[in-house]
Amino acid sequence: MKSTTHPSTQSLLKISRRSVLNTFGLGSAAILLLGTSGISAQEEEKEPQPIRWGFVGTGSIANQMARATKDSPNAVLTASSSRTLEKAEAFAAKYEASKAFDSWAEMCQWDGIDAVYVATPTSVKEEISIAAAKAGKHVLCEKPLPSLPATQRIITACRENNVAFMDGTHFSHHPRTLQLQKEIDTLVGKRRTLDSIFQFRIGDKTNIRMSTELEPMGALGDAGWYNMRAIVDYLDPSAELQSVSAIIRREPETQAVIGSTGLLVFSDGSSSTFSCSFDAGESRNEARIVGNQGSLDIPNFLGHDRDNSASYTHSARTNKSGKETVKVEADRPDAALMFEDFAAQVHDPSLRKNWETKSERTQALLDAVWASALANEDSRE
Repeated sequence: MKSTTHPSTQSLLKISRRSVLNTFGLGSAAILLLGTSGISAQEEEKEPQPIRWGFVGTGSIANQMARATKDSPNAVLTASSSRTLEKAEAFAAKYEASKAFDSWAEMCQWDGIDAVYVATPTSVKEEISIAAAKAGKHVLCEKPLPSLPATQRIITACRENNVAFMDGTHFSHHPRTLQLQKEIDTLVGKRRTLDSIFQFRIGDKTNIRMSTELEPMGALGDAGWYNMRAIVDYLDPSAELQSVSAIIRREPETQAVIGSTGLLVFSDGSSSTFSCSFDAGESRNEARIVGNQGSLDIPNFLGHDRDNSASYTHSARTNKSGKETVKVEADRPDAALMFEDFAAQVHDPSLRKNWETKSERTQALLDAVWASALANEDSRE
């Protein structure tokens, strides 16, 4: 082995790759420089100011993203809000934010922030995101979103108020993902199958992800979102979804969805199997893409190693020397790169549609899987 260093759901599943994808390979700094059309020469000489962030929610994912802002020169955590002022103040003090609120609505109206990060249960994401957009704040919303119609309403509100929108999927921003997107046809030929798995264990039944009211899709929404995003990022975007068959497994006491598996088939003959769960005996996170000329194995497909690099292994039908493992370097964590890419689309609105489309298409796939799973559940009763 060698090693080297508001369309319909159906139409959303037939989307061409954006022509500016190559720009992202130049890095956020280059994007910011390229996105200065319409700005005066005097303003052009100034470096863009960091995006001032207000966080809604102070849970574990909010803490992860607060740390990510420290690694992003184009992001600064300025305010936090929580259900209690005590929690908001503790979070603000921990990450050196200047202001704390016990009302997300009040924080959205504050002119001391430019953007809002929504790290709340899925059931309230739409309300907060739309309110933030109407207040003139850019919106970064944690996944999953409530539904495709809700996603489209959020994006519409952002467009109408000329603010950026992005979902909080980290791995889409890592250089490994961008490199594979550019080279995948050369590496594997015609894409045939994508198999992905993301499973781990949640032992605490009081976790909000185990609440059917706060997180209706449970493991399918929380973990399965990544399976769907892998399809969006790695299979041919021009192919339409033809059929889907999925099942869900529920926790007997809470009735929360703790596992799901399924098969999606597309119009170009490609297919994707997925599995996600909250009750795994072993944590797993991997993807495999097979084409008519080769295959790609992507370990830890939604993360990276401690040095921020991420690898993949390529095997080609014509490669007699065997498999080749490629390590793709990154200068910071993928979550920090997400904040950099967010800043890029704030300064260059032409970049926004790409990220809006990714969110819509991922949610469209998730909705289709959810509908199939519920129908199969009903048929077994």
